[in-house]
Amino acid sequence: MLLRWSLFIGSSLCFAVAASAGPIVYDVTVNTSSITGTPGSLDFNFNPGPSATQFASLQILNFAADGSLAACAANVQGFCATGDVSGQLPAAVTFDNGTAFNDYFDDFTFGTAISFNVSLYGPALTSPDGVSTSGSAFAFSMFSDAAGTVPALTSDTTDGFAFTVDVNLDGTTTVSNFSSQTAVVPETGGVPEPSTFFLLGTALALGALRFRWRWWRVGCRVSVVAAAL
Repeated sequence: MLLRWSLFIGSSLCFAVAASAGPIVYDVTVNTSSITGTPGSLDFNFNPGPSATQFASLQILNFAADGSLAACAANVQGFCATGDVSGQLPAAVTFDNGTAFNDYFDDFTFGTAISFNVSLYGPALTSPDGVSTSGSAFAFSMFSDAAGTVPALTSDTTDGFAFTVDVNLDGTTTVSNFSSQTAVVPETGGVPEPSTFFLLGTALALGALRFRWRWWRVGCRVSVVAAAL
């Protein structure tokens, strides 16, 4: 679960979706047949940027898989949720960006497929304030070990991202997909053609946020593992 500041230009698929009056929803499907039977883990997090960030929320909805989730109390860290996170998969899990680190992590034995919806909503998406200086970002990762240290089904073998969704300062969202096995499709239909300069600017603006994620993830995971020993 190591997170770092990188510009994945050319090695990932990026696209943007315009701001919306209602939730922005993505349908996610992952073909996990190549690692069927592997005891691993899943990680979801939704975090604010390093400076003034407008409030936003996110839900993981309609989670379905033919693999098996661990009971939260039985996973490697003894719980699933950290920060402003409520709920438990496969039921809805709700995040907001009100604290610096908001994470849902669980052990998972992979089957052949995973699917879920990512729903983003709140003032940062429906009524951008024009004064915030940082956006927020969601990341989903899969790992082939219970501790979350060996990334799976991603070209981003250092950070372990399968895909990310950035909430931009103007209320739009930008998806970066690093997994050829993962499809992330806007529920609203067509995908606008992004400009190169817009995507580059978004990546630079969120660099500090991803660097910060790395510090939090490493620190939290080391503390948890040490406590479990």
